Amino acid sequence: MADLTGARWRKSTRSSSNGGACVEVADNLPGVVAVRDSKDPTGPALTFTPTAWRTFLTHPTPPP
Repeated sequence: MADLTGARWRKSTRSSSNGGACVEVADNLPGVVAVRDSKDPTGPALTFTPTAWRTFLTHPTPPP
């Protein structure tokens, strides 16, 4: 499990403005990008390597 002490959380640019249903991202830690639900800041966070996170962000979304 990654140590997220010192993580600086920000609202993801991919989050909508749906009244608080936001994803927060911390990408200031070496070697890890963390993602959490803004409604549960003390809850669990998903962690990714920076490479995996970039792949996730650039991968096209399939049509419905």
